[in-house]
Amino acid sequence: MPVALAAVAVVLNVVQGVLAIPLLNRALDHYLKLGATPRGLLVVSGVLTLAAEIALFALVVVKGTADKESLGTLALAMAATLTPFFMAHSLVVSKRSFLGTLAGTVAGLLLLALLTGFWLGLLVLAIMVVFAGVWSLGIARPTGWLLGVIRKLDAARSIETRLAVAEERLRFGRDLHDVMGRNLAVIALKSELAVQLARRERPEAAEQMVEVQRIAQESQREVREVVRGYRRADLQAELAGARSILRAAGVDCRIEGEEETQLPPEVESALGWVVREGTTNVLRHAAEVRRCAVRTRIDAHRSVLVMTMENDGVTHPPPAAGTGSLPGSGLKGLRERLHPLGGTLTSGPALNGSYRLTVELPMGAATG
Repeated sequence: MPVALAAVAVVLNVVQGVLAIPLLNRALDHYLKLGATPRGLLVVSGVLTLAAEIALFALVVVKGTADKESLGTLALAMAATLTPFFMAHSLVVSKRSFLGTLAGTVAGLLLLALLTGFWLGLLVLAIMVVFAGVWSLGIARPTGWLLGVIRKLDAARSIETRLAVAEERLRFGRDLHDVMGRNLAVIALKSELAVQLARRERPEAAEQMVEVQRIAQESQREVREVVRGYRRADLQAELAGARSILRAAGVDCRIEGEEETQLPPEVESALGWVVREGTTNVLRHAAEVRRCAVRTRIDAHRSVLVMTMENDGVTHPPPAAGTGSLPGSGLKGLRERLHPLGGTLTSGPALNGSYRLTVELPMGAATG
């Protein structure tokens, strides 16, 4: 009889061990809110656990409690039998419900001991139930919590990677727009001028086409630098380029500013892009521009560096940020460049019928 009971308990525990793998996997999925409650597997595991416990308890009754060594071994076997079911159960219910079920089970065993008078065996079983329950709860719940933290960290890393890729795409699109926008506008302007000169059989047409070729080659170099991610716009070079290009287009361009002010490289780069984009908008959107002024000054009362770019002859205002020829380009791109420096950009018609682009940078950023 003892051999048969031991064999039954062993078989039931083997089946329980095989079942515990998918049960714990699905219980963890439920705890992490990745799947439904494994009710069917949990019921089967509970039935197997109960049958194994009955076989082990019957073995204790048959062998008696005189042999303390055998009793200790059977008690450990009871606790080991309870552990897989308790671990899964602690993951699919709340801690309060699990502890309540554990307390109810212990109370039922003590009541059974009171009715049957088999105090020692049932008391040992109650102790093993408490031990296995607390042990399972202490192992399963922190493990599930740790897996949840790891999963959130992995998701955060994935989101960070996607954001970095999206930011790099925005940077590339913004830089490419800023580089090619003005250069293509200049190429179109000079090509049109060369066509008119050629129709009049003027020798200056060849000079204009040589200039178009030079600008195209410069554009190729700048695109390569944008791709490498190393390009910075130089403010003085952009101001000089804007004056030359606008004067070639018949626009009187005046540049006034704080020439003595020392600006950090990132501020110079941001303002250089502002001049480049403003020049592009003048060439592209202002059909009858005759005057353009770029002014840089320091507003001591508000402690800000102010740059304004103003021109006349605007028949219709440039498109708002984000509605240009390329999504996320133009004025929106300039705002993105100025935002890390604490700068702001405003644009719109001025009181005298001209169009004004205004950039304000805090003195802290402007002076480094």
